[in-house]
Amino acid sequence: MKNKLVTKEAIAIIKSKKFFSAEFIKKDGSVRYIYGRSGVKKHLKPNAKPQAYKPAEMGYLTIWDMGKKEYRLINSQTIVKINGMEVTRG
Repeated sequence: MKNKLVTKEAIAIIKSKKFFSAEFIKKDGSVRYIYGRSGVKKHLKPNAKPQAYKPAEMGYLTIWDMGKKEYRLINSQTIVKINGMEVTRG
């Protein structure tokens, strides 16, 4: 079994809409762990204002955080691990 993934493989795992765990670097430099899933639409607010930008165009992935029960954005370039496997740039 592989112990390392490249960034594209990690993004594919996240976008598969299955549950995953991830470790990534936040903007402030601290490490964050998340257990979540992408593609969740159930908790969208019906009266929410549209975002001023498209996160996907800036390299962010929208994730439903199972622990906090909120949506989160992950920068795809700062992912360190997915499902316990290291992520390398490439």
